[in-house]
Amino acid sequence: MINTQDVLETINMIREECLDIRTITMGISLWDCVSEDTDRLCDKIYDKITKKAEHLVKTGSEIEKMYGIPIVNKRVSVTPVSLIGGAATPDGYLKIAHTLQRASDTLGINFIGGYSALVQKGMTEGAKNMISIIPEALSQTRNVCSSVNVASTKAGINMDAIALMGSTIKRCAYLTRDENSIACAKLVVFANVPEDNPFMAGAFCGIGEPDAAINVGVSGPGVVASAIRRAGDCNLSELADVIKKTAFKITRVGQLVANEAAKRLNTPFGIVDLSLAPTPAVGDSVAYILEEMGLESCGAHGTTAALAMLNDAVKKGGVMASSHVGGLSGAFIPVSEDAGMIAAAERGALTLEKLEAMTAVCSVGLDMIAIPGDTPEEVIDGIIADEIAIGVVNTKTTAVRLIPAYGKKAGESVSFGGLLGTAPIMDLNTYSPARFIKRGGRIPAPIHSLKN
Repeated sequence: MINTQDVLETINMIREECLDIRTITMGISLWDCVSEDTDRLCDKIYDKITKKAEHLVKTGSEIEKMYGIPIVNKRVSVTPVSLIGGAATPDGYLKIAHTLQRASDTLGINFIGGYSALVQKGMTEGAKNMISIIPEALSQTRNVCSSVNVASTKAGINMDAIALMGSTIKRCAYLTRDENSIACAKLVVFANVPEDNPFMAGAFCGIGEPDAAINVGVSGPGVVASAIRRAGDCNLSELADVIKKTAFKITRVGQLVANEAAKRLNTPFGIVDLSLAPTPAVGDSVAYILEEMGLESCGAHGTTAALAMLNDAVKKGGVMASSHVGGLSGAFIPVSEDAGMIAAAERGALTLEKLEAMTAVCSVGLDMIAIPGDTPEEVIDGIIADEIAIGVVNTKTTAVRLIPAYGKKAGESVSFGGLLGTAPIMDLNTYSPARFIKRGGRIPAPIHSLKN
């Protein structure tokens, strides 16, 4: 039986507390597009994507109107391009990127992910060719997103790949220097990457996925912050229950939308990702949740503990609301996309070192962080290596999305607009890790990876 109070509460979440469906993402397998001829490969990629996702945007809009729930993005993710591109030349991989953009334009979607490589244990010639052209691919397209998985708990950390990513990020920054180095915002470096993630820039359709699947990402930091505010000065056990119940309600909305989209598109339902994904909108902030929990400012001592509790409660509440929870699922802490994080960084309460500590207990990692444009490659490599090590040792997903904003210095800011927001340029420890990085090779997998 429909509970009137629940209906009214959900309406209030949407109208007053920024609840939305952040994305409906259709994962599409491109394995049957493989061809030795690059032009033929591109034609097959375009045809399959535009056929499978032909009604994605229209369906999303219809569901929005039907339920009155905002669906912010309609997206597509595809099989990692380095796997289906094979021995294509760098120019061939660039042609694939333009094909993905062309498909995105035809469909009218917001982003297309899967310009990706999985190199946690080594790099094929195809992966090397694709990574080498990422800066050109992202600077010459608008909607194409790229990810590279450089480590896993099973394989260890590929330091050669990390060294390659430092130079790739710097080139992305330079090639889009007139656009605030925005290409870097479309590139993420992973450890233990999930294969069903609906969020960009890391979304791709994994090798164990079906021919197509609907993956939905929900949001709702504002809803959680409001629930904590209403709970008053209860103890932490009671507060955890409040968060769990709120996460359950948010995830049920996502499940409803996911099932409806899957039915209308005649595509299997994949997962609901119950991550708290913030935006620059007032009140829609993970940092504000932490401050409602009792911190004077996000970044204060106690922030990591508060975030650990929040992340755990969100997962526990969400997993009861859907039989298929996946993706990343937890609390995101992207600096530029979170109004509270921006404010904390600007007042000096939130540093890169504190953010790194926070990533040990939440989803993803160092996300959408702007750093000085003249940051040396080796320092970027070191930042990536530190964050990736947290993921490998803790058997969790971590990622790095750094933006060395060309021509900008610490204390300035860079604006990307829309959901990407505005990022303060964060100060860095610039003591060099160059000798360590240049050793190359692989950091072996931790002993607890031997679970067979």
